[in-house]
Amino acid sequence: MLRTVVVGGGISGLSAGIALRRAGHVVNIYEQSDMKHEVGAAIHVPPNASRFLTSWGLDPKLSRFVKARALAWCDPFTTNAKATMSYEEKAAKSGGAELWLAHRVDLHNALKRIATDPAGPGIPVTVHPGSRVVGYEPGAPSITLASGEVIEGDVVIGADGVHSLASETVLGYKNRPVAPSYYNYCYRFLIPVSTLQADPETRSWNADIDGMTRIFADNENRRRLVAYACRDNTIHNFVGLFYDEASTHSAKKEDYLASVDKAEVMERFAGYHPSILAVMKSVLPPPSPASHPVPAEDSSQAYSCHSKATDVMRWPLLYRPPTPVWRKDRLVLVGDAAHPMLPHQAQAGAQAMEDGVALGIVLRGVSTPEEIEERLELYQRIRRNRASVIQILSNVGSDQSHLVYEDLKEFLAEEDIPTNPSEIADFNFGYDIVKASSEAVHQLTETSTPPPNRGISNAAADHHANNLVDSSQLTAVVH
Repeated sequence: MLRTVVVGGGISGLSAGIALRRAGHVVNIYEQSDMKHEVGAAIHVPPNASRFLTSWGLDPKLSRFVKARALAWCDPFTTNAKATMSYEEKAAKSGGAELWLAHRVDLHNALKRIATDPAGPGIPVTVHPGSRVVGYEPGAPSITLASGEVIEGDVVIGADGVHSLASETVLGYKNRPVAPSYYNYCYRFLIPVSTLQADPETRSWNADIDGMTRIFADNENRRRLVAYACRDNTIHNFVGLFYDEASTHSAKKEDYLASVDKAEVMERFAGYHPSILAVMKSVLPPPSPASHPVPAEDSSQAYSCHSKATDVMRWPLLYRPPTPVWRKDRLVLVGDAAHPMLPHQAQAGAQAMEDGVALGIVLRGVSTPEEIEERLELYQRIRRNRASVIQILSNVGSDQSHLVYEDLKEFLAEEDIPTNPSEIADFNFGYDIVKASSEAVHQLTETSTPPPNRGISNAAADHHANNLVDSSQLTAVVH
């Protein structure tokens, strides 16, 4: 039984905590916020994550998730659908599970419940809110809190987000962001379905919204709007992406709290169909946090929107290249600390959860420092290439993978590189992290040689699934 110290109580930290708890370890999570007033927007929970979340006991209906049914690429000037893909069929065929559209707060609350529920397997995770970490010692391993208290453990997991001190400790330098070449700014806002229904100009948005994602892409001018409903189809989530040449070098960090004026948003999407612009027309003063508290996933992405285009938030989309190393001694990275992603693939949360599952499987039954380091190296080999591919693909839309094709060759064999939306969905959804991690542990224990650094391909898990030894113990992390 290991003493595991997790820094960060977001999606990646809670997922790691759940998997490590189920692997039989003691888990303490240290989170700098009070975790009482979390906010956030919507998030995709794709089949590569929903598959094991249901095994953990997550109930999508109880959490008010919406089952994704279809994706439509729409003409931004007419709103007519130009191409469609059935999410329902693709998720079932490629991933064998459902794709959910969720409010980030609802997902976070579900993970927190599963992590701390006394009725679950293993020892419940202990969460320490209001605990800001100011230092890491990978060799001990230990963390130092702002209070001066030193917390020691057998392994430390850095789940401290995009501005990760853990990553800086592992690398020995900051993984500094750069402006991406294709989309460098983003607007996000949430609007209740009831608000759009009350206005004849926007009422059409509520037609056929159940499980429908729409992308209004103007690739010629490098701008697009993504829209889908979440929380039992009661809230519309809007994401506006665009490229601003004048601001390319002015953004120094991801300022998620930058409010913008309605006129700016209208100007960015000038020429779009009137029904789209109507959504953005009426900007009301944002409600005060005191009068309208909204729970959030993490403060770095905090905002709340309760009326038509209320409190539209803008932030720079800054790209960080794949992290070359994910561990140092017994300190290891997960989530945004390991692979910060832009929003285009809607996989950041899923990849963070895959990290947690992999850690739980590779650390099951491990007790000595030597074993821990060997297994953390295996974790990196399992996760780095896949996460890096998705990180690179996240720079562009799923219809633009040709723009990053050359960058993908470092992490994926050329014949395996997905080149269109359908292939990307297969790559993302079809991967089974439980089988892939179990197969990698089996190879390590049988041969004492980790798998090659090309990583585990999408097909590898199914190819070797029936050859696993003692798989009941390995997959107990999930089941």
